[in-house]
Amino acid sequence: MAKISSLNVRVVEGRALPAKDVSGSSDPYCIVKVDDEVVARTATVWRSLSPFWGEEYTVHLPLDFHHLAFYVLDEDTVGHDDIIGKISLSREAIAADPRGIDSWINLSPVDPDAEVQGEIYLAVQMLEDMRGRCLRCHVLKARDLAPRDISGTSDPFARVFWGSQSLETSTIKKTRFPHWDEVLELREMPGGPSPLRVELWDWDMVGKNDFLGMVEFPPKVLQQNPPNGWFRLLPFPRAEEDSGGSLGALRLKVRLLEDRVLPSRCYRPLLELLMESVLQPAEEDVSSPLAVLEELTSGDCRQDLATKLAKLFLGQGLAGPFLDYLTRRELARTTDPNTLFRSNSLASKSMEQFMKLVGMPYLHEVLKPVISRVFEEKKYIELDPSKMDLGRTKRLSFKGSASEEHVREASLGLLMGYLGPIVDAIVGSVGRCPPAMRLAFKQLYRRVEERFPRDEHKDVKYLAISGFLFLRFFAPAILTPKLFDLRDQHADPQTGRSLLLLAKAVQSIGNLGQQLGQGKELWMAPLHPFLLQSILRVRDFLDQLVDVDGEEEAEGPARALVPPSVTVREGYLLKRKEEPGGLATRFAFKKRYFWLSGETLSYAKSPECQVVTQDGTGTLHTTYLQCRNVNDLNQWLSALRKASAPNPDKLATCHPGAFRGARWTCCLQAELSAAGCSHTHSAVTLGDWSDPLDPDAETQMVYRQLLLGRDQLRMKFLEDFNADSSPEADREDSGAMEGACPDALAGQREAAARLLEVLEDLDGAHEEFQRQEQGKAAPGLRRP
Repeated sequence: MAKISSLNVRVVEGRALPAKDVSGSSDPYCIVKVDDEVVARTATVWRSLSPFWGEEYTVHLPLDFHHLAFYVLDEDTVGHDDIIGKISLSREAIAADPRGIDSWINLSPVDPDAEVQGEIYLAVQMLEDMRGRCLRCHVLKARDLAPRDISGTSDPFARVFWGSQSLETSTIKKTRFPHWDEVLELREMPGGPSPLRVELWDWDMVGKNDFLGMVEFPPKVLQQNPPNGWFRLLPFPRAEEDSGGSLGALRLKVRLLEDRVLPSRCYRPLLELLMESVLQPAEEDVSSPLAVLEELTSGDCRQDLATKLAKLFLGQGLAGPFLDYLTRRELARTTDPNTLFRSNSLASKSMEQFMKLVGMPYLHEVLKPVISRVFEEKKYIELDPSKMDLGRTKRLSFKGSASEEHVREASLGLLMGYLGPIVDAIVGSVGRCPPAMRLAFKQLYRRVEERFPRDEHKDVKYLAISGFLFLRFFAPAILTPKLFDLRDQHADPQTGRSLLLLAKAVQSIGNLGQQLGQGKELWMAPLHPFLLQSILRVRDFLDQLVDVDGEEEAEGPARALVPPSVTVREGYLLKRKEEPGGLATRFAFKKRYFWLSGETLSYAKSPECQVVTQDGTGTLHTTYLQCRNVNDLNQWLSALRKASAPNPDKLATCHPGAFRGARWTCCLQAELSAAGCSHTHSAVTLGDWSDPLDPDAETQMVYRQLLLGRDQLRMKFLEDFNADSSPEADREDSGAMEGACPDALAGQREAAARLLEVLEDLDGAHEEFQRQEQGKAAPGLRRP
């Protein structure tokens, strides 16, 4: 049994941000922090006060995290980036609603005294002698303090308050990891019991000292359970300042998931019910657990359910039957082929998530070369006369303004220069498309052909496949390559317009030309001859794509928890080994290509990223790696944490600094072999499409989805069934089952009853494990 905690974070957009540049605009980006750790950075949106990011992250967390913060900054080419504002959400605020937060939130100003981080180690004793009571506070050390000086360090000292008395430790210069090991004793003065407050400050020779954080303990805690250990530093308590919207606002979607994952045997009955559903041969299935699940979910819940189910069946080797089952359900209730898979049904969402799970390397291989060209060349492309900038040529070449026809012809040539290679790459990718995707499309092709066999519907089977592959996979990736990991940054407005035109063209090809020449975008007409020619090639491509042999179970083995021989991340990093002489210049770093697997890190880029390697003799060595940016750093750190999770020899502490001048620059310890002053972070990781499948966690989430609709399940399918089983009551019982036969309704009720029974069993298992946990903790609670 294990406990899991994760945050689903979506930074949607901003509005009414203040202008920070002389141009009257800003270049905003957003940093996401969990407690003191930066976990993500959005791309920069250039020259915008109402930026759209649309970036989504899944962050796996320690169970005791405290708050989530969003900082909006303006990127500057020269000097430091300007801070615009922040939003801070406590764990309690996020967990207050199971559906999470989905709203616009005003940015607040950033108060330096509130920007604290790090921990302090204290050991407190309450003593009593003939002179009265005495508090002995042993201030040992602190770690990961905020840098307050221009050098990137601080000069910290501690100040201890008890009642009307206060004492200070010595000041440790130029460190964020101070070691004091000082004992301060304070005598109790007349008056009521007083709390203990320990403040950390950065000493400054000129001006006032800078606040680093504080901890406070009430008298009851001092008396019954004196503090002893690491304690997180907190800001001074103060009311949150509301800027009244003057700093702008962010639209955020945040949801916290905290759960207990039971042993696999507890989920076997629910898993069997779900597997049984997809293996049923019936074309019209209205009584399976999956059918009931679809009835109970909508919107975002259906999206989450589709993701978990796609992973679950992929891990069981039944992704093909699962998608085929959903296809049959969708076809059974579709009468107009023009509406097939056009809604956000469970079938559509599941196929979409399935393609992302198995097809992302394929997508990168097909699209990345051309997408990179578009970003690097930054050509001006425009076909819409209402958006053409005719004066642009004059500004660039100092000649007269170009005519509309000239701009159109130049843009058409450039667009064809990008679109042609994209089409070539797609139609030539049959052999590179994952077998699981080809088998799923083959099933889809066959089912649609059976449902709509008439000649007038001969294109429907092609449209069904191209609707997923082109409209829901290739076109969105071309439009927003950052969201599909094709680029590190969002496109600037000019490049974004080029990508939009390319995505529109790919959508037209995916629609097999059905809407060419219709609608308001008649300015796309110059592209029509090329699009019609490409459509003929795409039909041949789709025929080849579904011409595949193999069984539906050929999904390949389920992804284990970082299989030892599988490369989980690779790429270029700057590397430098530790040298006795101390820190080297930036020219001492060498560019190397690194591979990370579940067993090794064999020759990888980050601010102050440190990896410890070991030679054949067991000697530890320090290697410094530098990443391109903070996102690259976080992705490498996340991959390293996942890969090293089962490693029993993983170090618990490390030195974030370097050994220079006969001491560590971080904590100033003089011994090279001294224990690390900072703990190694292992809990915060980023979710990724290539993450290992976890059937128990995925089944637990399906169980939670069912719990949300349990009352609706009882009411819709079981309530008053015994009291009134007349045909009239059956017809009124479920609007979704209107027109169904009595046998089907009876089957629906039977399926609902079986699901409720499984839910009750899982409820009982959770309660039993909770009692066991409480039983283990009880002896400690009973000790005096």
